[in-house]
Amino acid sequence: MENHALKRIVLGLQYDGGSWQGWQTQPSGLTVQDRLEAALQRFSCTQQHTHCAGRTDAGVHALEQVVHFDTAIERDPESWVRGVNAFLPASIAVRWAAEVPAVSPDGFHARFSARSRTYSYALYNHRVRSPLLTGKTGWTFRPLDIAAMQQAADALLGTHDFTAFRAVECQAKSPVKTVQRIDIVRRGDLILFTFQANAFLHHMVRNIVGSLVHVGGGKQPPGWMAQLLAGRDRHRAAPTFMADGLYLAKIDYDDAWRLPQEAPAVFPWL
Repeated sequence: MENHALKRIVLGLQYDGGSWQGWQTQPSGLTVQDRLEAALQRFSCTQQHTHCAGRTDAGVHALEQVVHFDTAIERDPESWVRGVNAFLPASIAVRWAAEVPAVSPDGFHARFSARSRTYSYALYNHRVRSPLLTGKTGWTFRPLDIAAMQQAADALLGTHDFTAFRAVECQAKSPVKTVQRIDIVRRGDLILFTFQANAFLHHMVRNIVGSLVHVGGGKQPPGWMAQLLAGRDRHRAAPTFMADGLYLAKIDYDDAWRLPQEAPAVFPWL
């Protein structure tokens, strides 16, 4: 290995989560982290341990996951992109790479330097499922009232205890999160949800989407969401919605890090 001081490399990663058992490494080796680290090792001829901005579950996709690792190897950013991609499967790709200032206690960290995270959910709303969108969107056949769902979602804005939308196995230290934005728009037969918050609980977005679909389908009034939030009882909310339509869309960092992040797109196929 080339003898240089350690440097921190940041990667922007995009992946189709349908083939993988989530982000975090597992004994099976069938995770995005496992495949990325294997590709890094083959390209750099050294073992690399990566840190991500936010773990994604099985079946969840990423428009832009952000990952960092430390290495003494000298390569320009484009070499990391092309070199690592040569060893990745078709469902995972490095979109960009950057070197951040020297490693230090207050240096860049993919997770802890993030100011906010944005998730998108794509829901196909048609009386018949589409085989072309299987694995890429959620689906519900009942007509949905967008205005009612947006009214319900607005009750979640701000800093709250989100226990009602927290998975039982969630390991977060606190259920209190700050939701900055929830937008719901229709584009033809697709309904697109955008959620931005400082951080999210395990299954929080999918649990919220499930309850919003109940409201949109007329099973519950818009005011039900505020009641769920105040009640802090996961059992009173709707079931967790399918993972297929969930995308980690963007991680926001201070401009001082000068990361070459791509302009946010709703979905690359729209």
